[in-house]
Amino acid sequence: MFRQGPSLSVRVVVLIIASLGLAYTYLYTDWFESIENHATDFSAPLYWVSDLPARASDWADNRVMSRGRLQQENDALRTELLVHKRKLQQMASLSAENTRLRQLLNSADMLEDRVIIAELIGVAPDPTIHKVIINKGRNDGVYVGQAMVDASGLMGQVVSVGMGSSHVLLITDTTHALPVQINRNGVRLVAEGIGSLYQLAIRHVSNTVDIQAGDLLVSSGLGQRFPIGYPVAEVVEVRFDPGKPFAQVIARPMAEMNKSRHVLLVFDQPPSEVVP
Repeated sequence: MFRQGPSLSVRVVVLIIASLGLAYTYLYTDWFESIENHATDFSAPLYWVSDLPARASDWADNRVMSRGRLQQENDALRTELLVHKRKLQQMASLSAENTRLRQLLNSADMLEDRVIIAELIGVAPDPTIHKVIINKGRNDGVYVGQAMVDASGLMGQVVSVGMGSSHVLLITDTTHALPVQINRNGVRLVAEGIGSLYQLAIRHVSNTVDIQAGDLLVSSGLGQRFPIGYPVAEVVEVRFDPGKPFAQVIARPMAEMNKSRHVLLVFDQPPSEVVP
């Protein structure tokens, strides 16, 4: 015969009592603390190893996302930098333009003749022709032969007039000649353009003429093309050659021929005398 063990009810009671004893021992004593610590130390590597695939996946995703995010941030910062640079350039340009306008308005206050402000809107495509286009025309009272100046000096004269725009021949053009006089002593000369925006030639100057570097040349008013007394150029070089009858004189225009954008048109004729 087989030996029978305790009945099922007895086993249940024993298990319940053992469970309660273990629970009491765990809660109110420190007998299981060392076992728990050892179990924790033993299970930690297992958890770390089992989490390796997830860690590797997260690392790869984070690296790819970080690289893409950094690239996007760099692109955004680069674009923002370009925008700020553009704004800074515009502010610098506006500041310089305001300065030039203030100088021009101060010059207008000093002039006795009536003037209007005009803006350059074009230049001649041929570099050998020194001619510009302004945004004032017959509707504004502009007439052929009218003088154009900037804040520093005489620039040229109007040669053709349209309804809303006009062409101005600069004093540096090879076809232009301008009667001038030395401001220091009143000696009359003729300044001619030589095709350079930075130089004028003073022709037929006798070796005996009292002229020297630094002399200011102003419009003489002869020929009735330009009003008298406007700064034209400054003498920068005078060469006397005993073997030649005339001295070689080079002058620098006072006006900023290649920089001025806003200019003044001078009305030296009464409205009734303006050529239509």
